[in-house]
Amino acid sequence: MPPAIIIPVYNHGRQIGEVVRKAQQLNLPIFVLDDGSTDTTPEVLASLDGIDGMNNGITVLCHAENQGKGAALLTGFKAAAAQGHDWAVSLDGDGQHHPEDAEKLLHAVRGKERCLVIGKRQGMENNADVPWTSRFGRGFSNFWVWAAGGPWLADSQSGFRLYPLPEALHLHVQARRYQFEVEILVKARQQGLAVKEVPIRVVYQPKGVRVSHFQPWLDFLRNSVTFNSLIWKRIFRIFKR
Repeated sequence: MPPAIIIPVYNHGRQIGEVVRKAQQLNLPIFVLDDGSTDTTPEVLASLDGIDGMNNGITVLCHAENQGKGAALLTGFKAAAAQGHDWAVSLDGDGQHHPEDAEKLLHAVRGKERCLVIGKRQGMENNADVPWTSRFGRGFSNFWVWAAGGPWLADSQSGFRLYPLPEALHLHVQARRYQFEVEILVKARQQGLAVKEVPIRVVYQPKGVRVSHFQPWLDFLRNSVTFNSLIWKRIFRIFKR
């Protein structure tokens, strides 16, 4: 089975249509997870080539209410795995990624190895459209992922990733919002699953055009709670040996 494309989306009605159209050029099965959108996203998804459930290689799944990015990813993982897919590429629905860069992630896997591949976003430091929360959040996350027992990475917050589905679904990640993407890195390292990075391009729309649901203080607090839990669990395991 070919790898699947997983696109979680929440209130990105202006961007999601173009993201899906570009992703279709990969000729891979696409799973779009509408995480309880309240804008035009459902209508846009329904209008894409007459999408209705599954059509033209696109499966649209919906949460009745917003549950968080991690929950949307898990719904996509389970749906793809149920159809026999062994790998899945996740990318954001806000237009930040170039879907064709998925080829770079896929080429990073050698032979039959099992690993998680992160798309390392390039050029964030010198781009005036990149908000300070993204720059600070990436450095903050990189350090605490490592401190919690995860791998040392240059971009632990990137949402453009290649996941081996059976392994990802058995890492028992607890977080269901943005913190899912950092917790799974720590759990992967603990279970001996290799994590790689490959450079990818990134698009940051100007302020006023860009749609972000990241809430700086609330999500930094949620991150802190997640990392605090992971660090204490790491300490407990060390003393338990």
